[in-house]
This record gives sequence, structure tokens and C-alpha cells, in this order.
Amino acid sequence: MSEPAVPRVFLVDDHAMVRTGVRAELADSVTIVGEAADADAAVAGIRATVPDVVLLDVHLPGGGGRAVLETLRAELPGVRYLALSVSDAAEDVIAVIRAGARGYVTKTISGPDLRAAVQRVADGDVVFSPRLAGFVLDAFAATTAGPAPAEDPATDPGLDLLSAREREVMQLLARGYTYREIGSRLFISVKTVESHASNVLRKLQLSNRNELTRWAATNRLL
Repeated sequence: MSEPAVPRVFLVDDHAMVRTGVRAELADSVTIVGEAADADAAVAGIRATVPDVVLLDVHLPGGGGRAVLETLRAELPGVRYLALSVSDAAEDVIAVIRAGARGYVTKTISGPDLRAAVQRVADGDVVFSPRLAGFVLDAFAATTAGPAPAEDPATDPGLDLLSAREREVMQLLARGYTYREIGSRLFISVKTVESHASNVLRKLQLSNRNELTRWAATNRLL
């Protein structure tokens, strides 16, 4: 199996020390193609380099991360954005996700987890810090579902095909936990988690974690 392509990353943060730290953490796993400290410089730099992933702070001079997303989303549809912020406020998370970000992690994230998150976003996945995923999906369900039905909607019949353990794995996967984190929480090996995850996707007729997250949100299982 070939190694995954090294993501080309553009770094946007208004604090030079943060950019230095992130560059050091990502140095061996990505190619940093540029960086910027404010929204206008970010837009210009992203246009010039067309990276695979933009690691984007939420609060920036000149309009913030949301302004960058809204300016470039239609112009450069192949660029993916991962928000990296000190804030875990619901309004910040929801605003940048609605604007087009593929994920949101906080600056408390470890170096290895940040590297994994960047690679996952480059591969087309969505990534949330585990604590954020539930309320983000709840917020989207609340704002997109329309008027509440008289009764709860029926869940996908595929759910009945899952064992109790597979349901546990399914919910943790949908909330953004890694295989290692799931194994630690459920006291099972990573290989066992992988096996359960494969069974979950097969039984639900889904292709990847992104589809699983949407499926779980639609069926109110988060």
C-alpha cells in the first residue's frame, strides 16, 4: 500500500509563537507552504499557494477565520479548512463549520493528534475535538430539521443489525474519537475497534466516518 500524500498546509494565526509551535509539531508530516497573521494576508496567501489544508484560527484581525472561508470557499473548492482555536464556544464552532470548515480542534490538542487531524482533513474526513462534536451536530440538527414532528422519527432499520458493542463503537466514531481513544474507553484493543468499525459501516451500508457522522446525526444517536 502506498504512503498517503504529504499534505500541503497553509497556517493562519495572529500569534507568531503559535505559528512557530505548530510548524515545529507538523514539520515531519506536512509541507508548510505559507502562513499569515490576518484575514487579508490569509486570503492572498491561500490564493497564491492553493494548499490542501488551511489550519485556520477563528479570531483574526480583518474579519476572522469565517471571513477567510466565506471569501474563498466558492473560488477554491478543493481547499479544505481545519479550525484551530483557543475557543470552544458553541457560536465560534458553529459559525466556521457553517462557513465551510471541515473540522474544529482546540489548541489544547496534542502534537500527534493535530498531525492526525490535518491528515484526516486532507483525506476528506471531518474532524472535531471529541467534546465539541456532540453539541455541533445537535445544533445543526436543531436548525435544519424544521418544525418538530408529532412523534420521534423512526431510526434507520440498520441500527437493529448492530450489536450493543457495535453501537458503542458507532457513537464514538461518529463523535470523532480515534480508534486508539475508543479502545481505551471501552477497554478493547485497537484491532477489535477496527473490526467493529468495519462491521458498523458494512451493516449500515456506509462508506466512511463522514457518512457515519451524518447518519448518526440524522438518527439522533449522538
